[in-house]
Amino acid sequence: MPSDKIPSPPGARRVTARALLLGARIAAAGLERPDIISTNPLAFRTGAHGFVAIYRFGVAVFIDLSPLEEEEILRLLDLRIAGKRDRLDDETAALEVFETFEDRVAPGGPIQVPDLSPQRLLVISDALAKTVALGRDEREVNAVFDVIEPFAANLAATGRPPGRRRAMLKLIGQALLAQHRVSGRIAVDEKPDVLWDRPDLERLFARLDDEYELRERGDALKRKLDVIVETTRAITDVIDADRSTRLEITIVALIVIEIALSVLQMAGGLGLH
Repeated sequence: MPSDKIPSPPGARRVTARALLLGARIAAAGLERPDIISTNPLAFRTGAHGFVAIYRFGVAVFIDLSPLEEEEILRLLDLRIAGKRDRLDDETAALEVFETFEDRVAPGGPIQVPDLSPQRLLVISDALAKTVALGRDEREVNAVFDVIEPFAANLAATGRPPGRRRAMLKLIGQALLAQHRVSGRIAVDEKPDVLWDRPDLERLFARLDDEYELRERGDALKRKLDVIVETTRAITDVIDADRSTRLEITIVALIVIEIALSVLQMAGGLGLH
């Protein structure tokens, strides 16, 4: 099968792009500087040739930075990260730069570009940031599925709902949080703002979208979230209905007992006479 990759010509430059998932959210306000490239995401040059893009949904993208330069940016962001993660998820891509290249994304190969213009780097950063954030949400949603499956299996096998209503509500909360991140903060379906000014980069964006399957993964995640929310709500409703039935039975039993006691007292009173 032929490859879309153009052989690397002598003199082609190779750099690394790395997206790091640092936490649930990054507060970038106050980090603005005179040489800022973009405000959403906050992007700027740093070091000798480096580029940094900071996304509010908890991701920082570093392109052509040395390890020391990355550490410096991470120290700068440290106090601005909400919901820090113990393990930093990352997504790495190789960029190959040569002036005669067209924007190409060969399957499993480097991203070939003619230059490292800020606008082109913003498009690449957008794809890397979304794919690493989607990876986090996919794992969390799959974990919720693993928990909810035994609840549904027990209901199907016994016809009796589980009694852990608080656990079900917790699952609904986790699903709603992931749903909010995917639909609101990450906005997988939205194109980067830079494409309004550089429509010529649409092809690069489309190829990155295909390579990382952003739309497909986003749609699959939304469908899973809908299933989780509907399933947990249904099981919670069954639990509530079961509790209501038991409460009604208890009330009826108490009424019967009270009536029986009253009858016994009346019978005892008549016997004395």
